[in-house]
Amino acid sequence: MKILVCCGSGLGSSFMMEINIKNVLKELGMTGIEVSHSDLSSATRGSADVFVATRDIAPEVAKLGETISLNNMIDKKELTEKLTAMLQEKGLL
Repeated sequence: MKILVCCGSGLGSSFMMEINIKNVLKELGMTGIEVSHSDLSSATRGSADVFVATRDIAPEVAKLGETISLNNMIDKKELTEKLTAMLQEKGLL
């Protein structure tokens, strides 16, 4: 499984969210999930199984595939809840 974190410029905020996602996946005991980051304009349909973005660009990212929209990119509780729900939905957790 591949998760791609998108932000407007593909630099700081998406990289920070990537690190947070990796930490949450580690806490959940999940392995074999590739997590990377990109700017919105470089992301393409099929480049990931699940995309993660903040709510301001999530509607654009959702055109590429399944998207987790975050209200607050630094809220670990929200990230954990939404990642857990997605992993359960896919039968991975």
